[in-house]
This record gives sequence, structure tokens and C-alpha cells, in this order.
Amino acid sequence: MDAMARPLRADARRNYDAIVQAAVEEVGSRGATASLEDIAKRAGVGSATLHRHFPTRNLLLQAVFADGIAALASRASDLAQERDAGSALRTWLSELAAYSASTRGLADTLDLSAGVDADPDMHTCEILLLGAATTLRDAAASAGAIRRDVGAYDLLSLVNAISLEARNHTDPEAFATRLLDLAFDGISRSTPSPATDSRT
Repeated sequence: MDAMARPLRADARRNYDAIVQAAVEEVGSRGATASLEDIAKRAGVGSATLHRHFPTRNLLLQAVFADGIAALASRASDLAQERDAGSALRTWLSELAAYSASTRGLADTLDLSAGVDADPDMHTCEILLLGAATTLRDAAASAGAIRRDVGAYDLLSLVNAISLEARNHTDPEAFATRLLDLAFDGISRSTPSPATDSRT
């Protein structure tokens, strides 16, 4: 068995969980650039222990947002069963935008250019989001609910940009939802723009 796949010892698991919880709190208040040293102190571990569990900042941030992104991916699976594919996509994008706008550090962390073939350890959140978005996008495009030249990468990039803009608003979730509604009305039109998305 690969060493990375072995279960953590009880003390190592406690340290791991403490680090992730501390990171959730620090990133929630300071954003994606939160001090790793402060995170280690809050978790009650040394910097070496933190880096042993999370060799890079990105790996730690992926763990911080893992539960929320997994919930959104599960939500997409549920919405994919809806008869109105356009409404399902719009609902999911709205929920993603609201979550991202209200979750400090997420929009700065996501590297959507990594694509679905990215390293699953380094880009867990991006892979889950792209998979979920692709499923709902394909159904909506097949139903004629959105323009066919609009791909999953386009949609997620749009939501990420909206989230970055909305995060400093007095009501980030409401503002993000409004911007997304305006954007969705545009991609629902039947006439495509000259540019096409090659990433689908």
C-alpha cells in the first residue's frame, strides 16, 4: 500500500484535524494569504508538523474548502435529476456564487485553468467543480436552455469573477446573485458570440 494511502495514527489525525480547523478560522478572517505560522500556533502544533501534513499552502487551502465544495458537487448531482435543465444549472450557479462570495479566500484559491486532468491532490476542489458544472452545462445546452458555445470553464470563470467583485459588497450573496442573474440572461440568448470556449 502507498504510504500516502495509509490511515493516520490517532495523534497524527488529531494534529491534521486541528490544523484544518485552525486554517478554516484563519482563512475565514484573513483570506487565502493567512499566515501559516499563525495557523500552526492556533492549532497548537509546530510549523514542521503543519508542513509535514501540508507541504504547500495550496494543499492546505484545498482541505479548508473541501467540505463546502463536496456539498456543492453533491447538490449538482441532485439538480441533474430535475426536468428543467436550464433552471437546474441556474440554481446551482447561484448557490455556488453565493457560497464563493461569502466564503473568504475561495475565489482567490481556485485555479480553474488546471482543468479536469489536473493533479487530484493539488486541485481537488477545481476537479469537483468542473465535473459538476460540466454535467449541468451539458444537460442545459442539450435542452437549448443556454448557448452551445458556453462551456463549463466559462461558467465557473464567470462565477469566480463575480465572487471576487461581490466579496467587498455590503451583502455579498445578494450582489453575487444579482450579477449572475444578469449574466445568465445573456448566455440564455440563442445568438452566440464569435468567440468559442475550447475547454467545454
